[in-house]
Amino acid sequence: MINMNKYIYSAFFLITLLKINLYSNDIPDRPSPPRLVNDYTNILSNEQVLSLENKLVDFHRQTSTQIAIVIVRDLGGYDRADYTFRLAEKWGVGQKGKDNGIVIMVKPKTAASDGQAFIAVGYGLEGAVPDATAKRIIDNEMTPELKKNNYFAGLNNAADVLISLTKGEFTASEYYKKTQAEKIKSPIPFIILLIFFFSIFGRARSRRQHSIGRGIPFWIALTMLGGSRSSHGGSFGNFSSGGGSFGGFGGGGFGGGGAGGSW
Repeated sequence: MINMNKYIYSAFFLITLLKINLYSNDIPDRPSPPRLVNDYTNILSNEQVLSLENKLVDFHRQTSTQIAIVIVRDLGGYDRADYTFRLAEKWGVGQKGKDNGIVIMVKPKTAASDGQAFIAVGYGLEGAVPDATAKRIIDNEMTPELKKNNYFAGLNNAADVLISLTKGEFTASEYYKKTQAEKIKSPIPFIILLIFFFSIFGRARSRRQHSIGRGIPFWIALTMLGGSRSSHGGSFGNFSSGGGSFGGFGGGGFGGGGAGGSW
């Protein structure tokens, strides 16, 4: 008598194995020669790729921490988190034993699908970049630029913050306080309204009174200068984009830390 259960289990195993193999083919192979910035969509210019690569290689040489940027056309049936973790493990981003790797994954928005982004954080960096902080980086540094199709700015912003966090230049708590402070409404629209007020009503006043409204008062100009500073200047600092050789990934591990978003 034929043991049908045996054949059923064997068929199930083969189907599962085939499915795993098909999915694994959707994850790009580790780049050769090794690179930290891998754009499979050509959405970045060569100059932008080189700028990011030099920055991340220089950071890796200083700290041994690896931040990899990967831009893909689709997620091959995975959700954004699963795709990014599988890629991070397949490539071995970070150093074995230190698990100090980070992967920034972006799938650009198309006419048929939303844009997706995810930051996967290795075991060894989860203290410096908790899940909530990774989510704030997605929401504050990346998504506003990605919505404008400014992919380089979004990725560069995220890289700068991650570099500072992992180097200890500021803590996750300090970054949170900074992002909260930046939510205060900018005074620039109010300043423009004041300038308009002085311009219109100044014309109807006497020459002596009109002289008061000429130009922009010093305190308004000072406020405008303060309000127009880039959100990535000041305490965040500037990071060198010096070059160097990247020897390759070292086999770091990932345990599920990170966060994502869509637009």
